[in-house]
Amino acid sequence: MAKHLLLVGGGHAHMVTLANLRVFIEKGYKVSVIGPSPYHYYSGMGPGMLGRIYTPDDIRFFTRHVVEKQGGTFILGRAVRVDPKGKQLILESGETVRYDILSFNVGSYVPENSMMGIAKDVFTVKPIEKLIDAQARILELASRKKITIGIVGGGPSAAEIAGNAWRLAQDYGRNKSGILIFAGKDFMSRFPDDVRKKISRSLKRRGIEILESGYVEKIKTNEIILKSGESYHSDVIFLAVGVKPSPMFKESDLPIGPDGGLLVNQYLQCTEYPEIFGGGDCIYFKNQPLDKVGVYAVRENQVLYQNLMAFLDGRALQPFDPGGDYLLIFNMGDGTGVLRKKWLTFDGRLAFKIKDYIDRRFMNTFQKME
Repeated sequence: MAKHLLLVGGGHAHMVTLANLRVFIEKGYKVSVIGPSPYHYYSGMGPGMLGRIYTPDDIRFFTRHVVEKQGGTFILGRAVRVDPKGKQLILESGETVRYDILSFNVGSYVPENSMMGIAKDVFTVKPIEKLIDAQARILELASRKKITIGIVGGGPSAAEIAGNAWRLAQDYGRNKSGILIFAGKDFMSRFPDDVRKKISRSLKRRGIEILESGYVEKIKTNEIILKSGESYHSDVIFLAVGVKPSPMFKESDLPIGPDGGLLVNQYLQCTEYPEIFGGGDCIYFKNQPLDKVGVYAVRENQVLYQNLMAFLDGRALQPFDPGGDYLLIFNMGDGTGVLRKKWLTFDGRLAFKIKDYIDRRFMNTFQKME
């Protein structure tokens, strides 16, 4: 019986593998890909899609078509647990899928923790499909009245969502909107002062308020309540409070890192079960902690492809080198960006044009697979 390669998720770290599924199949291996949607959205362009810089079609790959046209099997479903000893993956539907080699690229999620009960018009920034829903709701409300948009979180995601929500309401809504960022006590705290100042200046000059007076304790429909007891009205609320890997790994008794991500070695291979691999936000790289940024998933692409093939072929694996410093560009939503690379930091239209070029080139490369 042919060995079965099972890929869970069609994200950045699986792109090269997806592009080469035919090679696996021509060697006689069976390949299946599981995803919760026939499409995979590129999160780096998500805020721009919210602000209508991009359309949903601009920022997504048709994973199902890519898989099926190469002779693979696409399974629409959501993985919830692994039975590593029985080599089975369990889906939300209860269906089980056997594998010989398994690779995860399921990304991360924004936790809806105890601060939120049953509340309407609250949208997490991931998965990206939530931003499509949020966009429609903002346009609906802003066509009727002046609204307030609240963004809970103090990091890059909150900054980009704020800038692009401003663009959406400004350019497409009939009424201007107020935007508040609930940043805890230190907005963009893990970035150098020059980056923080440029991002803050970009937002504030458009009337976007950044509150650093305390942390959010509770979210209700149209209301954000701080731990101090202060309450703020918000017609639409975004949760951008940081991302976490899927709880599936912990619940499956797989080895995990401090953040709950699948613990992998230098070969992007599970430290306890060698037939399990992973890449992107859902892993914890044992050799060194990696930031939750897309650049690492892109860098893992080729190594993950080579190692999945090598493991099936019985050949030696290739170690992953995370590389050095990486380029960061923030899309501020008004046609400008903030760029940082090592010692270089600048803002303005050129910064956004560079990001736009890189993102569109990346999308074009892999959308050609369709």
